[in-house]
Amino acid sequence: MIGYTFNVEKPLTLTMTGKFVSPSPEWMHMNRVLMDYELFIQTNGQLYIADDEERHVLQEGEFLLMAPRTRQFGYQGSDCSFYWLHFTAEEQSAAPILIERYEAQTGRMMIPRKGALQRSDKIIVMMKQLQDSVRSYQDPTLNNFLATSILYELYKQCDPGTNAVKKELKQLQLYNDIVDYIKWHRFEPLKVSRIADHFGYNAKYLSHLFSTISGVSLKHFIMQQKIEAASFLLTDTNQSISEIAMQLGYCDSHHFMKSFKQMTNLTPTGFRNASANRLLYYN
Repeated sequence: MIGYTFNVEKPLTLTMTGKFVSPSPEWMHMNRVLMDYELFIQTNGQLYIADDEERHVLQEGEFLLMAPRTRQFGYQGSDCSFYWLHFTAEEQSAAPILIERYEAQTGRMMIPRKGALQRSDKIIVMMKQLQDSVRSYQDPTLNNFLATSILYELYKQCDPGTNAVKKELKQLQLYNDIVDYIKWHRFEPLKVSRIADHFGYNAKYLSHLFSTISGVSLKHFIMQQKIEAASFLLTDTNQSISEIAMQLGYCDSHHFMKSFKQMTNLTPTGFRNASANRLLYYN
């Protein structure tokens, strides 16, 4: 991955910023040599812009970073809109580097030359805040910090490590939601396909995710929860085996008894009798 590194122990220096909307589908970017860095955040349409090495097609939700002394020019009509941000760095260099892997370094950040944003909405909000600050306060120190925070947010969105942590947290949240859903609905007929439909995921993916995190299959966990509920009903109510089976969503008492013995090594009646004896003994 080709990109640039920046020292951010001190904030970068904002030159200017804004939002551009092409006046017509025939509009093309001007031909010029950059004196500073320019960041493009594409919000709509396609931007056809080139440098001496490559012709870029910037799509909605993507970004492009061009370095000082780059000759930039449009090569095709662009009906589009984008945010732009010009800034300078203390170590002003036009030479890109090969980013083989992201390594956390205090006071430094690495930004690819081009890529897709993970959260374009977040970057856009920050760009709007920067523009409001430029118009309202005209405070260079504040604006420099805001511009640096935008670039640092971009850096974090491009960091595979950050994205991996986000993915892991998202999967863990989904797992916890599934557990809560099963516990809440364990007195109903429950199938893996129903749970998958409820959460909007493929049944095989959901089963794999659940077993990876919990160590037991999703189908087995559903059965565990039903047998746990059955154990309570057997010891704390006078309902018949057939009534309990029906209440837990089993199609018949035979299927329920088979599942119960599979999980506890006891029949429902044997479990109820054993529990009654223990309660009598301790009473």
